[in-house]
Amino acid sequence: MKILLDIPDNKAASLLDVLRSISYVKAKTLSDEKALLMEEIKEAVENLKLVRQGKLKARPAKELLNEL
Repeated sequence: MKILLDIPDNKAASLLDVLRSISYVKAKTLSDEKALLMEEIKEAVENLKLVRQGKLKARPAKELLNEL
């Protein structure tokens, strides 16, 4: 199981020490950029689910490509 935690910087070091002291837990830090990317991907997946359920309207791919 993977868990993403958002911890204030001043508390992170002590929590990481505790987590790393547990033999079956592997803890690593993410850069701010990677954490932001993960949040954006999560949001995109949620939007896709809403589109598939008919609760959100999708944009045609051609329209998206024209913006680029």
